[in-house]
Amino acid sequence: MIRIAPVGRALAVVAATSLALTACGGGGDTATQTSQSAAPASSAPAAKGDGTLTLGTLLPQTGSLAFLGPPEFAGVDLALKEINEAGGVLGKPVVKHDTDSGDTTTNIASQSVDKLLQQKADAIIGAASSSVSESVIDKITGAGVVHFSPANTSDKFTTIEDKGLYFRTAPPDKLQGRVLGDLIVADGNDTVGIMAMQDAYGTGLADQVQKTVTEGGGEVVERVDYDPKAADFSADITKIKAKNPKGIVLIGFEETAKVVQELIKQGMPASKHKWYMVDGNMSNTNYKDMPKGTLTGVKGTYPGAASSEEFRQKLLDINSKLEDFTYAPESYDAANLIALAAEAAKSDAGTDIAAKLAEVSKGGEKCTNFKQCVDLLKAGTDVDYEGISGPVEFNEAGDPAVATIGIYEYKSDNTYPVKALEYRTGNISG
Repeated sequence: MIRIAPVGRALAVVAATSLALTACGGGGDTATQTSQSAAPASSAPAAKGDGTLTLGTLLPQTGSLAFLGPPEFAGVDLALKEINEAGGVLGKPVVKHDTDSGDTTTNIASQSVDKLLQQKADAIIGAASSSVSESVIDKITGAGVVHFSPANTSDKFTTIEDKGLYFRTAPPDKLQGRVLGDLIVADGNDTVGIMAMQDAYGTGLADQVQKTVTEGGGEVVERVDYDPKAADFSADITKIKAKNPKGIVLIGFEETAKVVQELIKQGMPASKHKWYMVDGNMSNTNYKDMPKGTLTGVKGTYPGAASSEEFRQKLLDINSKLEDFTYAPESYDAANLIALAAEAAKSDAGTDIAAKLAEVSKGGEKCTNFKQCVDLLKAGTDVDYEGISGPVEFNEAGDPAVATIGIYEYKSDNTYPVKALEYRTGNISG
C-alpha cells in the first residue's frame, strides 16, 4: 500500500500491473444477451417483458467522444458473446440494437433513443457523455427502461430523478477529482491553472480538483471554463499564461488537441509546465499527429481497476483495430450485470431488472463472469458479481460504492501504455 496526499487519504493505492480497459464497436443489430435489475421508484411505468431480453446501446460513433466508442462497443459485444454461449438470458439469446449517441451539438441521441424504444429495448447502455445522458434520461426512464452508463461520471447523476432506473459502472467525478488533485499536489505544484469544458462533466470535475488542490495546500491561480465548440482558445490560454502556474489541468474531450496546440504556441509546453488530463481526453489517437514528445511526461487519470492481458486480447478478438481501451471493462460489466439481474428477476422488463441490479452486485457468493454467476443463480444461490472494472456493488443511488482510478503517463510517441503508474481505490463517499 502507498500513502497518498492528505485529502485522498481514504484511498488505497494498488500497485499497477495492467491497464483498465474499455471497448466500442460499430453499428448494426445483433442477436445477443444481457440482463440486470435495480430498485425502481413507484412512479416508474409498469413495463411488461416479452420473454426476450432486448438490449440497446447508445454509444459514440460520431462526435467529440467518438474515440471511446470502439472500446465500449467491444466491451458490450464481448459480454454478450459470452452470455449467449452460456445459454443466453431466460433461455433465449439477447437481442441487441446498436445506435450512435453523437454529442451535445446534435440531436442524434434523442433520435437513437426513439429508435431503441420502438425496438422494445429493456435496457439501454450509454451514453458515454454525461451531458448526452442527461438530455435523454427522462425519455428512457419514463418508458420504464433501464438506463445504464459505463462512462458517465458527473456527480449530478447521484441525485437526479431517475425513477430508480439509472445505473453506472463508472464512479462519480468526486473520486477522480480527489485522486487527480492529490496527484497534482504530490507532484509539487503549489500553483495550478485549470482549463475545463463548460458542461456537467467539465465543471463538476474541475470543482472537485480545485477543492482537493486547495485543501492539499496548493492554489488554483486561474480557472477558465470554456465553450468546447469555440473555434479558438487563444484568449483562454492567455489568461492561464498570465498567472504562470506550475501545473495545468486540462478537462475536456477531443477539443483538447486544440487547447494543447495553443499552449505550445504561447510557450507553455509540457516540458515547462506539468500538464494533467482526465478520462474525457486521455486518448491514443487524438494527439498522434503532433510532433513526437509533445505529451512526454503528461499524466492523466481515468476510472477502472487493473485488467488482465487476457481480457485485452479478448477485446482485440472482437475488434482488432482497437487503439484505446478506456471504459471497455465498465461496458463489459454493465452488460453482464443487466443479464444477471434479468435472470434473478426471471423477467426482461426494465423495472424488474432494475429491482435486482443492486442485489446481484453485492452480498452473495462472489463470481466473475456470466456463466459462473448464472449457474449459481439457477442453483438458488445469491450472487455477488465481481467485475473487470472493480467490485461494482451499487449503492442506493445506482453508483458503484467503491471504485478505482488509474494514473497514466504519456510516452514520447504521444500515447500512454496499458500499464498504469498506479491504481488508487477508495469509497465514493470519501
